[in-house]
Parts: sequence; C-alpha cells; structure tokens
Amino acid sequence: MDELTIRALYASVVEDEGTIFIGFAEGEDETEPYVLIRQEGAGAPIWFEVADESLGAEEAVEKVVLGEKGLTFVIAADKIAKIGGAAEVPVQIGPATEDADQAIEALRDMFGTRFEG
Repeated sequence: MDELTIRALYASVVEDEGTIFIGFAEGEDETEPYVLIRQEGAGAPIWFEVADESLGAEEAVEKVVLGEKGLTFVIAADKIAKIGGAAEVPVQIGPATEDADQAIEALRDMFGTRFEG
C-alpha cells in the first residue's frame, strides 16, 4: 500500500470517557477506506490507522498538512512499515464531506505545532 488516498464523504469527532476519536471515511460501510486518529486524553500518545487496525501505530504521524484539497498525514520514517509502506496518507475533503470543519479543528487541537495550514 505505498500510496493510499481517502476520498472522505464523512468526518467525525467523538469523545468517549476522555478518549477522542477523529475519523474520515469514504462511506458508511465498515469495508470502506478510512483514517482513524485516537488519543486517550490530552498529551497522551496519538494512535493513527488507515483502512485496518493492523495498519496503525502510536505516534505514527510526524505532521498533518492542510491544503486546498484536504489533509495530508506525513508518516514518521520509523513508522512507515507499520502503515503499510505509505510515507504520506492524503485525505481529500470536498464541500460534501460531512463534519469536516469540526474534524479539522479537533486535529488542530490534538496535533498542536505538528499541524500546518
């Protein structure tokens, strides 16, 4: 999976007992490609996974870049193999992406100085 682009139709932010979950998905079916970011409280390690829990790791994201077409998750060099060989995971966000603004703000808060854009 050297390169994977998520074409997000849905975004979500859920807080459950202090854990924050941020997700972007191509569809509502669990087989649809997705990105999930999870943090078990402020300052805790950030979990990142793409398309499957087996393609995830803590502190896998070096930085998040917000551009014209959406987000790019830049993967830390030592975590690329755990994310299926992808050095970057782009998430395309369009005007029809539900709850995208809320999810982007939550990412900005979660990643702090590692969020660009």
